[in-house]
Amino acid sequence: MDDVAESDTLGALLRERYGSAATPQRIAALPDALLSHRSVRSYIDKPLPEGTVEALVAAAQSASTSSNLQTWSVVAVEDQERRNALSAYAANQAHIRVAPLQMVWIADLRRLYDAAARQGVTAEGVDYFEMFLVAAIDAALAAQNATLAAESLGLGIVYIGAMRNKPLEVAKLLNLPQRTMAVFGMCVGYPDPDRPASVKPRIRQSGVLHRETYDADAAQPAVEAYDVESSRFYKAQGMERNAWSMHAGRRVAGPASLSGRHLLREQLMQLGFPLK
Repeated sequence: MDDVAESDTLGALLRERYGSAATPQRIAALPDALLSHRSVRSYIDKPLPEGTVEALVAAAQSASTSSNLQTWSVVAVEDQERRNALSAYAANQAHIRVAPLQMVWIADLRRLYDAAARQGVTAEGVDYFEMFLVAAIDAALAAQNATLAAESLGLGIVYIGAMRNKPLEVAKLLNLPQRTMAVFGMCVGYPDPDRPASVKPRIRQSGVLHRETYDADAAQPAVEAYDVESSRFYKAQGMERNAWSMHAGRRVAGPASLSGRHLLREQLMQLGFPLK
């Protein structure tokens, strides 16, 4: 491997991402932007330049898509009242109201279904869980491309999974047809320099990278180390937070911890996804 990361900037980013003890010893050189992502929840009151949405969508459409089916759409929401409503449906997160753009990413089987129907094809396949999964994955791949594009333009983003808290209400607000669903949102705007976001550490590679076969024994030491590293991070941020394993465990403790999403399967069926 000839291209090995040696720059001070890249080394610093790796230490932020993994902690000094877990930084990979040798790693191929990467653009700094790939490692410097951080979730931005504070934005300044500055409109986005004309053409920004179109640029982000062009980047999104350049992502991979299963079998070229392109089973996603996005609703760009800039209207203040509609962003306020989306915030109310998504646990009242203030950054949805403040960021000038909310991109709501849609798992969209309607366009595919209609295209098949026009060709005289019954398209019964869209009724199966596999196709909903394809659409959700397509949307995620597209959104991540848009994220990298936004950050290259000096913008910040944060994903909004809470769009799934009240999917029926979101669908009505955005006039979504049957066989579509908002799988997540994304705030887009200029980060507030007075409230900068930090690179959040992740589980060290030994806990997520498996060679040839899955090593279940690798998880525990990596998680224990991450509990320490993430606690250090939050303390440096002036935040009190449980160890990651406790925080994550409580997040999946039961139906009450899922913020209403324990009803998602039934709601998906109401939105036109039989999930056979």
